[in-house]
Amino acid sequence: MNSLIYPTCFPNIAHFLAIVHSDTICFEVSDNYQKQSYRNRVEIYGANGKLALTIPVKYTQKNRQLYKDVKIADEEQWQLLLLKSLQSAYSMSPFFEYYIDDMMALFETKFNYILDFNLKSFEIISNCIQLDIAPEFTIDFEKNAKDKSDFRPLVKRNTEVNMLEQYTQVFTEKHGFISNLSILDLLFNEGPNTELYLKRQQLQLI
Repeated sequence: MNSLIYPTCFPNIAHFLAIVHSDTICFEVSDNYQKQSYRNRVEIYGANGKLALTIPVKYTQKNRQLYKDVKIADEEQWQLLLLKSLQSAYSMSPFFEYYIDDMMALFETKFNYILDFNLKSFEIISNCIQLDIAPEFTIDFEKNAKDKSDFRPLVKRNTEVNMLEQYTQVFTEKHGFISNLSILDLLFNEGPNTELYLKRQQLQLI
């Protein structure tokens, strides 16, 4: 299967399901940026339940911009806030300390564009999971994908997918299992079993 998908901020599990079950991946980078999506949003499991974190961007609806041209707003210490949120949510998870050092470049390197951060996060997480993926990139935007399975709807926050197999999460006893969070939730809780978990699942858009 050849798949077309958006690079997103610490992709959710559904994104990685599409990726691991594909023969080739093409990242959509030629579209106009849209707000309220996973391009700059990540959902994790905090002490009070699902927690949404966002990377601030410089974007207005009036002046359309290509996804690849949207800059990160630097006035906030977003990297420090993101790191602290992950530490608070996952410091007690089995594999947080094992992987967090590999991810520190995401919190210590200056990124000017949201796409650059998303691509780097994908690269680092893929290495942590030990996935050998060399994505291609779109040159032009096509509304209807040709010769590819179109998983671009996964970038929208209101896209629903099937319930995934449960695994133990840090706060399961408090709030129950929360499906399809960021891949970080799976990685920090399941560690080396992450790839096997992904390969066991089947993705269905609802």
